Amino acid sequence: MDNRTEVREFLTTRRAKLTPDQAGVPFYGQRRRVPGLRREEVAQLAGLSTDYYTRLEKGNLRGASDSVLEGIARALHLDDAERSHLFDLARAARDGAREPRRRPRPQQVRPSIQHLLDAMTSAAAYVTNGRLDIVAINPLGRAFFTQVLDTRDGPANLARFCFLDPRAEEFYPTWEATADTTVAILRTEAGRDPYNRALTDLIGELATRSEAFRTRWAAHDVRLHLTGAKQLRHPVVGDVSIVFNTMPLPADPGLTLAVYTAEPGSPSEEKLALLASWSASDAKAQIDADGSSLSPPRP
Repeated sequence: MDNRTEVREFLTTRRAKLTPDQAGVPFYGQRRRVPGLRREEVAQLAGLSTDYYTRLEKGNLRGASDSVLEGIARALHLDDAERSHLFDLARAARDGAREPRRRPRPQQVRPSIQHLLDAMTSAAAYVTNGRLDIVAINPLGRAFFTQVLDTRDGPANLARFCFLDPRAEEFYPTWEATADTTVAILRTEAGRDPYNRALTDLIGELATRSEAFRTRWAAHDVRLHLTGAKQLRHPVVGDVSIVFNTMPLPADPGLTLAVYTAEPGSPSEEKLALLASWSASDAKAQIDADGSSLSPPRP
């Protein structure tokens, strides 16, 4: 992805979203040709000359200081995710000229992380990388996200499932919101790691095959997806209301742990418990079929 284009379109879309009233710009009844702020208004709010801000918005962030970026973030009322994305774009502009596109090595999940996942018997949990591949999962997660894992197109990928698998709109009753969030997560990651070839390839694939993805990608929205509630529809147990929490794994840069739980005593908790019981039964049946029972042999 071209950094100058990314910078220009990100700043342009943020400026278009902010009305004069929201920005506190005096309005004297004059007719405006654009719904958002003008460049000169952003420049004034950021404490910059119009010429300098115009050069920045055209994609040249390489020489922008942190104080200049902070001024732009305040002027455009950027939230935490948008501010971080602006700084990521500036870092890529400064350092990216020498960095070629690269295909990262496959990320390996440490055994202790898999042990942690397996210890979560009443929660569905998995680990993803930056492009939303599921790289590790626990038994309940495997039972709950069975349709996501059912793929022949390489590793199970949440974004590919959302936009390219027709089952996704049934699994996600609020599919539109899920699609928005999925694209915002990928856009955030693309700003953080713009020379990751595997990520770029995935974005290119989705943009080629899904108009819904292309439309959302053009909006340049970013998001920090840390916690929240979801309504999902499992093909066997039906509607399930769950809460999710995500957290990066500091010892494994680029990997994120996601844990899904249900309200104690709720029907959704009962449905997760039922799936957990089924997954345990399937695991035992597989062990028995392999002739590798953990029970000691009888004398």
